Amino acid sequence: MFRLLNIEIYKLQKNLASKVLVISYFLLLVSIALIAAIKFDIGPIKFHLAEQGIFNFPYIWHFNTYIASIFKFFLLLVIVSMMANEYSNRTLKQNLIDGLSKREFILSKFYTVILFALISTLFVSIVTFVLGLVYSDFNSANIIFSDLEYLLAYFIKLVGFFSFGLFLGILIKRSAFAVGGMLIWFIGENIVYGIMRWKIFDDAKPADAISQFFPLKAMGNLIDEPFTRLSAVKSVANQLGEKFKFDYAVHWYEIAIVLVWTSIFIYLSYLLVKKRDL
Repeated sequence: MFRLLNIEIYKLQKNLASKVLVISYFLLLVSIALIAAIKFDIGPIKFHLAEQGIFNFPYIWHFNTYIASIFKFFLLLVIVSMMANEYSNRTLKQNLIDGLSKREFILSKFYTVILFALISTLFVSIVTFVLGLVYSDFNSANIIFSDLEYLLAYFIKLVGFFSFGLFLGILIKRSAFAVGGMLIWFIGENIVYGIMRWKIFDDAKPADAISQFFPLKAMGNLIDEPFTRLSAVKSVANQLGEKFKFDYAVHWYEIAIVLVWTSIFIYLSYLLVKKRDL
């Protein structure tokens, strides 16, 4: 495993664009801390976002992993460009000539996907922990270390998402078109959901039950939006006569669905490389 990872890390070190994207990604993760500085002082109205409880334990684990997952497209670009470079620079063919099997080639890419996801998860956990210690009103150990399942969900979400990007990168061979393919797939999932919701079924429940098995929808379901959990949002909703009844938990079956899709994407990637004349 380490031999294969070293090969991929060496290739990334020689790619300036990939290094810029990776550095930009982690700088954006650090920028989550800047949310604490958002203040609005308009006459008698004083609003400090950090005082709304977004950095309170254990809510911060949910909030930060959700926000951090928005930036995953930067690493997606690294993944798809990594595959595009294999074809344009003919390094894939050279690796095979040098004795690397096609199975090992795919494994090297998958190990890189896991490494990116793991480093990102560790980085987010450190940033979250520090912000929570500074701003949280609740600092007892049992509160701090509750809701850590969001870190697991974040890791699984990144692995699934990057595996999908890896598959598209191998399938299309061009990084821009691979990212475009991801966008088209996302739009397609929403169109199919809309057809089921408004044309086939009379309510959202059957459409939701089916769409949870769509790959991007399944990844999105791992970490639901956290904003309606805020007491300020709930207070406004109550004044308007609305009550939020959402399930914010990370469920085992949601993780299982994403893991199945991850396995499918990696296996299809292997089949493509195996059957192509490189």
